[in-house]
Amino acid sequence: MTGKDIQVRNNPTVAIVDDDESVRDTTKDLLDSAGLCAATFDSAESFLQSKNVRAIRCLVADMRMPGMTGLELHGHLAAAGTPIPTVLITAYPDERVRSRALSTGVICFLAKPFSPEDLLTCIETALRVDRA
Repeated sequence: MTGKDIQVRNNPTVAIVDDDESVRDTTKDLLDSAGLCAATFDSAESFLQSKNVRAIRCLVADMRMPGMTGLELHGHLAAAGTPIPTVLITAYPDERVRSRALSTGVICFLAKPFSPEDLLTCIETALRVDRA
């Protein structure tokens, strides 16, 4: 599957939240090439301070970041009544954490380095959930 296979409606925005600038930039470039709009944030807190949180249709967040983790961000959004389909990425895969994340409604839990196709598939799934 290539990014061009993703069917987008009204050009949904995907938020990329990662404290690693190179991961943010690379992921944004991938999403741009797939025809998706991407907004980047260096922390969960900066994402939450954004004025357009409700416009985000999918969240790609790093599991481990200073301050709030990606899983904590997912839970915070759900508790606040603004759930966003979430893809968590991590350089430290742990099966117990993965199981816990998926049980809370996280769409995908990807270990770095992940393939572009795997990430795009997860985002496509998240966008379908959001439209359901």
